[in-house]
Amino acid sequence: MLKHLVLVILLAVLVHDHVHDGTTTVEAAGDGFVRTRGIHFVLNGNPFYANGFNAYWLMYAASDPSQRYKVSSAFHEATSHGLTVARTWAFSDGGYRPLQYAPGFYNEQMFKGLDFVIYEARKYGIKLILSLVNNYESFGGKKQYVNWARSKGQYLTSDDDFFRSPLVKGYYANHVKTVLNRYNSFTGIHYKDDPTIMAWELMNEPRCTSDPSGRTIQAWITEMASLVKSIDTNHLLEAGLEGFYGQSTPQRKRMNPAGFNIGTDFIANNRIPGIDFATVHCYPDQWVSNSNEQYQLSFLNNWLNAHFIDAQYALRKPILVAEFGKSFKDSGYNTYQRDQLFSTVFYKILASAKRGGPAAGALFWQLLTEGMESFQDGYGIMLGQGSSTANMIAQQNHRLYLIRRILGRFANIRRWKRARGNRRSGGNGGGSSRMELPQLLN
Repeated sequence: MLKHLVLVILLAVLVHDHVHDGTTTVEAAGDGFVRTRGIHFVLNGNPFYANGFNAYWLMYAASDPSQRYKVSSAFHEATSHGLTVARTWAFSDGGYRPLQYAPGFYNEQMFKGLDFVIYEARKYGIKLILSLVNNYESFGGKKQYVNWARSKGQYLTSDDDFFRSPLVKGYYANHVKTVLNRYNSFTGIHYKDDPTIMAWELMNEPRCTSDPSGRTIQAWITEMASLVKSIDTNHLLEAGLEGFYGQSTPQRKRMNPAGFNIGTDFIANNRIPGIDFATVHCYPDQWVSNSNEQYQLSFLNNWLNAHFIDAQYALRKPILVAEFGKSFKDSGYNTYQRDQLFSTVFYKILASAKRGGPAAGALFWQLLTEGMESFQDGYGIMLGQGSSTANMIAQQNHRLYLIRRILGRFANIRRWKRARGNRRSGGNGGGSSRMELPQLLN
């Protein structure tokens, strides 16, 4: 009873601080980069929850100066709902309005679009996760890279040769170097030095079905993670995985949806040095589409439980639900079904946060704003129009905000006690606060 009373008092104090002056919590000094500490994200020494959205279209829209207001509008609507992170593409290879129109050759107007996205995110206090290539044909992807190599006389039999061909890997490595070393024409900061960027993503949903053993993807992630870290030691890195289990944990493979033996390995891939946090995607409406709503929610519960447990005990790294959603194109769809899915994801993350677990937030797929209707894929949510789902998103972010404030205050107490102990003991250490949020909530 007492610990719940303490929690209520803490929450009341934090709400009072937030309403009346907003200045009570003292942020630890820092450089503004999101880091990891054990199984958690931290920002300037305090806990950080990466709750946000996907919007792959940001660079594309911003490459046309007359359309940049759509990016600003999206960020404004996101921050008004408490969202803190956006995941988007830092690639567009070949095809219509590309960023990279040939290996090593770039469209400056498109790059300026990405410059603007980073600049605008910085203004709104949004952190970015930037993905560096696509597994799929949309915006070029690995198929475009392989075709470029074929045009140079390379005999490649599969799009999966993206992961094996030295020439193709060289093309990708050059793109990584170009993006990370890019000088932003709006901010005057190189991308690799900009704390607005939270993390790099090696690839959107890497898959290598030609090698279900997982060795090909494992070798590629190892090589490219090392490359990224050799250029940029400031930013976090993740692989872009959907979360499918592989050969390293045969007992876990039964968790995968039927037929999803795609050459990735959630445990082995995320154990690679240089991969700072794990990701998982959630699309029960696609993966178990022939089942009813109740089964899909049960699958989602089990999927998240398994990955959160593995992130904490097998990987010892934070985990981010980097994509989730439900399409209104699904047969029999209604808004209540979408709200149930969002509620399940949010509840799991909140429960993990309360007990000090590794779940660091979720990014729904996808955020749209007025004028982006042509990008609607069934999953798009327009926060500006208002909906029960939008309200749920705002409520989740408020809850995580309060938890972050509580944990941040405890961190400040511990820092103060350590400093006081050092003064009293001549620098040999001292007492520390042992009061943790998980203890208060158990």
